[in-house]
Amino acid sequence: MFIKREIEAIFERDPAARTVLEVLLCYPGLHAILGYKVSHWVWGKNFKLIARIISQFIRFLTGVEIHPAAQIGDGLVIDHGMGVVIGETAEIGENCLIYQGATLGGTGKEKGKRHPTLGNNVEVGAGAKILGNINIGNNVKIGANAVVLKNVLDDSTTVGVLDRIVGKNRKEE
Repeated sequence: MFIKREIEAIFERDPAARTVLEVLLCYPGLHAILGYKVSHWVWGKNFKLIARIISQFIRFLTGVEIHPAAQIGDGLVIDHGMGVVIGETAEIGENCLIYQGATLGGTGKEKGKRHPTLGNNVEVGAGAKILGNINIGNNVKIGANAVVLKNVLDDSTTVGVLDRIVGKNRKEE
């Protein structure tokens, strides 16, 4: 049963988890994933509006927004999930860990695949932003508050916030 695997994943990755009952009652990341699985199933039955309503209700309850069309593998742990956003075309492999405030988002209004793909065993630090149709390899660690706009190779660690001037907003005087 899928809920058993999700609970096992929490015990594997969260040293603060003490009992199954505590995890079932007190882990909003687990509630968000379970709600996602329901909304994803409803989305697959082509009841798109109902799926979105379910996902928004789960967002209201947990602070975690997961689009019902996202593709998520088994064993995802969302730790301290408040503010986590997972976009419509995002794909997440198995056994990943995402901390609070992380975003798997798009970079504009383009159609089609516009959110990142995470491999297996990826760890996304608190506040990290992974944006666009990019690939994050297997066994990657993304540091807290990192901004990732380019592909990341397997077995890598990426940190830091990118900063570059893209234009001027006013004339030099």
